[in-house]
Amino acid sequence: MKVGFVGLGMQGKYMAINLAVAGYDLMDYDTRQEPLDELAAAGAKIARSNAELARHAQIVQVCVLNDAQVEAVVAGPAGLLETAAPGTIVVIHSTIEPKTIDKLARLVAQKNVEILDVPVSGSERGAKAKTMSYMVGGSAETLKKCRPLFETSGKKIQHVGKLGDGVRAKLAHQIIITVNMMAAYEGMRVGVESGLDPKILEKVIHDGLAQSWIADGWSELKFGPHSREVFYKDLHLGLKLARELGISVPGAGLAQQLLDKIVP
Repeated sequence: MKVGFVGLGMQGKYMAINLAVAGYDLMDYDTRQEPLDELAAAGAKIARSNAELARHAQIVQVCVLNDAQVEAVVAGPAGLLETAAPGTIVVIHSTIEPKTIDKLARLVAQKNVEILDVPVSGSERGAKAKTMSYMVGGSAETLKKCRPLFETSGKKIQHVGKLGDGVRAKLAHQIIITVNMMAAYEGMRVGVESGLDPKILEKVIHDGLAQSWIADGWSELKFGPHSREVFYKDLHLGLKLARELGISVPGAGLAQQLLDKIVP
């Protein structure tokens, strides 16, 4: 299986390393040289463009920041579609708008290329520990072809529905996680500033109905250096989707305003 991976941020880099360690014929591309050097050391081939990578790969995984970057990687100058052979599968791990997935689906169909929208959860820590979770929108048959690749970074792979449903699930997930962080921040602050030992308070929360992955070990929970920007972007997309649906989500709006405080 010849595989390509585009976007070697802190999460994508370790997902790509896991593919290399698993023995796949892997080619990587990023605009930065440092992560490319790390992947080369792990045994991967290095592309000079997205188009060169698409000539190599039967399946291409894309893990870049936003809609504009995804569109440039797939359909821009020297993009994947310039050279991708019919039957190539493009997997979008980026959290983007559902309408962007729909647009890309129309573009890749003209080249007889398949697409899956597969946002992930787990961040750098999950990629390193191989505990990532995947929310898959698209064809079940296409997912079957890609599942072994995903399993190199995590076994929690949920097929949620049609194309676009993967990112819809991820946006709902991000709303829940950030409002949860806001609750943990406020509750822990009240408890600790009133004199409680944070470790004891965490144990109380863990044993009660307030228990959550976020609250567990709150005092030691750390996200990556760019997590606030990523959460802000994801909440922007989630709030936009909610408005389109006519749904009020004031907690998500407040969480977006408080990210500097609530994201450790």
